[in-house]
Amino acid sequence: MTDAQYPGRPIRSFVRREGRITEAQKRALEELLPRYGVPEDDAPLDPAALFGREAPLHVEIGFGNGEVLAAMAAAHPQNDYLGIEVHRPGVGALLRRLEAEGLTNVRIIGADARDVLERRIPDDALDVVSIFFPDPWPKKRHRKRRLVQPAFMQLLRRKLKIGGRLNLATDWEDYAQHMLAVLSVAEGFENSMGAHQFAPRPAARPPTKFERRGQRLGHAVRDMVFRRLS
Repeated sequence: MTDAQYPGRPIRSFVRREGRITEAQKRALEELLPRYGVPEDDAPLDPAALFGREAPLHVEIGFGNGEVLAAMAAAHPQNDYLGIEVHRPGVGALLRRLEAEGLTNVRIIGADARDVLERRIPDDALDVVSIFFPDPWPKKRHRKRRLVQPAFMQLLRRKLKIGGRLNLATDWEDYAQHMLAVLSVAEGFENSMGAHQFAPRPAARPPTKFERRGQRLGHAVRDMVFRRLS
């Protein structure tokens, strides 16, 4: 997908809004990113080499400040977790949390998820992909920027193992209906709850700040769970 104003330039699902980055987050980026970060490269990742073991590999796209990713990694040490996030304050916050909690089964890539998946992730490599509360781009003229689009779902399908799971959640009803519509007709995916059905809130998914804010505003949270078919 390209931007009509700039032919050949991909439409990004994000705008870099760095906001205020704290001194502690800056220090974490300088001191901890070499330990937990994935080196910038074009070479395909070798998960076993990256984590030093063979384990189920979970990816969270757009992890925000990392609270869910860290909680999941702590609760499931048998899994490995790769977080993808473009916003440096969030990366810094997660780095601090990883060090404080002594977590060793998390690695971070600070780049556009589309680029990472296309260039760095081998096909049939992922057990689980999670997209929790992505930017809803609520204005009609901006909806082309939404991450959940048919082409991106087919990219995810290639990267998931057969039987691999795709988890999504949003508190924007319009985006929830959009996600459900896109995935309901996406080749190679099956709704785990049945056709055109949302999922109950998974007990294993910790609440995020975006979810709590949405609930304060009276937004209903919608979860979806899809599986990759053969």
